[in-house]
Amino acid sequence: MHSIKACGLAAFAVLSSCSVSVLADENTALQDGHEYMLTTNYPNNLHVIDLATDTLYKTCKMPDAFGPGTVQLSPDRKTAYVLNNHYADVYGVELDSCKQVFHASITQKPGEKAKSMFAFTLSHDGKELFTIANPTLMMNDRYEVQQPRLDVYSTDAGMDAKPVRSFPAPRQLTIMQSGDDGTLYVAGADVYKVNVQTGKFDVLIPSRHWKRPNYSAPDVLYVWNQQTYRHDFSLLYTAAKFKDKKQDPATAEYLYGLFSVDLKTGKTETTDFGPLTEIYFSGMRSPKDPNLMFGVLNRLAKYDIKEKKMLQAATLDHSYYCISFNKDGSKIYLAGTFNDVAIFDADSLKQTGSIKLPGGDMAITTAQIFVR
Repeated sequence: MHSIKACGLAAFAVLSSCSVSVLADENTALQDGHEYMLTTNYPNNLHVIDLATDTLYKTCKMPDAFGPGTVQLSPDRKTAYVLNNHYADVYGVELDSCKQVFHASITQKPGEKAKSMFAFTLSHDGKELFTIANPTLMMNDRYEVQQPRLDVYSTDAGMDAKPVRSFPAPRQLTIMQSGDDGTLYVAGADVYKVNVQTGKFDVLIPSRHWKRPNYSAPDVLYVWNQQTYRHDFSLLYTAAKFKDKKQDPATAEYLYGLFSVDLKTGKTETTDFGPLTEIYFSGMRSPKDPNLMFGVLNRLAKYDIKEKKMLQAATLDHSYYCISFNKDGSKIYLAGTFNDVAIFDADSLKQTGSIKLPGGDMAITTAQIFVR
């Protein structure tokens, strides 16, 4: 695939005066040892960005319809799995060739329509794919909401994958990641650990049901299912911390915090990191300094977790939903909403660049950064 940046009609006469960008063909392989970023956007694109040059490397065209465009990577970093087609299907795309190698419909039973609300990921060894299906039975005279289920697929099942195991699941489940010992960690009303062989759900981190003295119940809105260099599974919460048992909201301290699971050890953390001054859609700890927490929506902000204070904030041209770091933690990449990826220096929070993507909005895509 080749593209020429907008130069105007006059450019045909003086092409040398234009900025020309030549993208790799869809069949061009990624290079070992190179760092890349994946993101998706309308109408239905999967983009590969080269972080050595901060330029678009190539674009894979996806089948069917867009939305939400959530991306998960296989452990060997060779296949991207995308939840798409209006939350109804998972597609596996071989990154070197842009060839579709896997497809699973979330709807698996006759008469039902099922969706997954961002809830899918790969096993730690890449051999299985997990989804949470939220099915509705479509009857002639009524709809009946059914029990959610955890469906387990084999990633070598090809283009018509069927679950090899299915288990009943709690309601309101969203993002998930697999631990190194095979445990599946799933966010919902609480954060659960799941035995994917038996389907047993156990509360690992109490969220809605936490018992922290003089705290309100936490509020959680988090659908960005990121695979991080810190190898953790994390999501943000907000809560009120009251001064005493009277729980007077007028004198409460309103805080942002972090639920986190170390995917290597299974160790958990519930940590307040700063005052609630604004809303962030996603956040991530620095890969080089775990005491630094960053969040983004209408501003990009940096926090000292131990001191529980904001250190810096940067003004953005527009809202961004999804924050990512390069491996050494020196650069921040902001995706989501429109079709540009903003690049910031992690130390100064100064914007250093922007990558314009062909196509339309990224909307609520989950971007991933990785080294092949």
